[in-house]
Amino acid sequence: MSLILSDVSETTLSQRALEIAERLASEFAQTAVERDRRGGTAKLERDQLRASRLLNLLIPQEFGGLGSDWPTILKIVRTFSRVDSSLGHLFGFQHLMLATVELYGSAAQRDHAFRGTVNHDWFWGNALNPLDTGTQLTVKDGRRVINGRKGFSSGSADADMLIVSALEPGNPRILVAAIPPGRAGVHVMEDWDNMGQRQTDSGTVEFVDVEVREDELLRTPGPLGSIRASLRSCIAQLILSNVYLGIAEGAFGEARNYTLAQTRAWPGSGVASPNDDAYILRHYGELFLGLQAARQSADVAALTLQRAWESGDAITENHRGRVALDVATAKIATTRAGLDVTNRMFEVMGSRSTAGSARLDRYWRNIRTHTLHDPVDYKLRELGAWALNRTLPTPGFYS
Repeated sequence: MSLILSDVSETTLSQRALEIAERLASEFAQTAVERDRRGGTAKLERDQLRASRLLNLLIPQEFGGLGSDWPTILKIVRTFSRVDSSLGHLFGFQHLMLATVELYGSAAQRDHAFRGTVNHDWFWGNALNPLDTGTQLTVKDGRRVINGRKGFSSGSADADMLIVSALEPGNPRILVAAIPPGRAGVHVMEDWDNMGQRQTDSGTVEFVDVEVREDELLRTPGPLGSIRASLRSCIAQLILSNVYLGIAEGAFGEARNYTLAQTRAWPGSGVASPNDDAYILRHYGELFLGLQAARQSADVAALTLQRAWESGDAITENHRGRVALDVATAKIATTRAGLDVTNRMFEVMGSRSTAGSARLDRYWRNIRTHTLHDPVDYKLRELGAWALNRTLPTPGFYS
């Protein structure tokens, strides 16, 4: 199952990409429960993504990629996340890592990353966590080397390339590099064992005298080195927003199917079927309302991001700030809707839905695990500062 590039319109290309994503998602759904139980690396599914060519969606056609847009990529993140949010997360981060090279690096570095991804089906992993300051870049025997550990390194196992960050003594700004994980001294620990997002391979990577070459350091313009470069945090936030929305949509669908097929009417309800229970209908109405608002905010943010991406270096501080506001709105809405649906779904399904074999709790475990990484209280503060004082969010790694 592969998306073959031909002389087709952008609309047709997006439609075909979404169709392939839906077919892959159907396959992923067949094993999602067992893989959630098992954890570890989803090697087969990652290889299916490689073969599909969907990993090349962001890469322009001039480099052999598919030249798609952010709204399409984010819809596919959502599609995968409905059935398996670990794979939705990894798929989204593939494009975040490629965007990191595009935004932080030089034209030559971008060309190398894009062509390598297209020609060798590179799956990119993440070892850039600015809150984790446990990696240092120093000079040893005339070489730049990284030492230390980096946690929450999503997609690091089975990765073909890694985006890595480190601190350099005397330099307040982090340094970011793109390196192959097979280089001497890189040890992917495969120690991720959290309650949710079980197959994101988000464990620890250890670096022992790992050489970093000058042409691998993304310095032009580097992290936060320009207004356009600061879009990276917006992209990261919006990818995760669509992961959360996909989880919520998947949970809602599971709950609806279960209610229609298996839920029993409560003895005191006065109705023969739960379909007519006023309280169950109210729950579904409220959940549907939250999902609609979350979906709308995510789609609006995707279009705002796309316009900013297309503006290139002509992007203004005001335009970037509006992207950040739309993304913050989406992040809050999808977080709230996701937590609400994944918790309240059991109230409309009943006690039998808690059977361990179904693992329907995985939706809550997945979204609860990831939403703790970035408290939405700070996104609300950004929205409040805009609503009251017309103060735009300050560019940073998390805004």
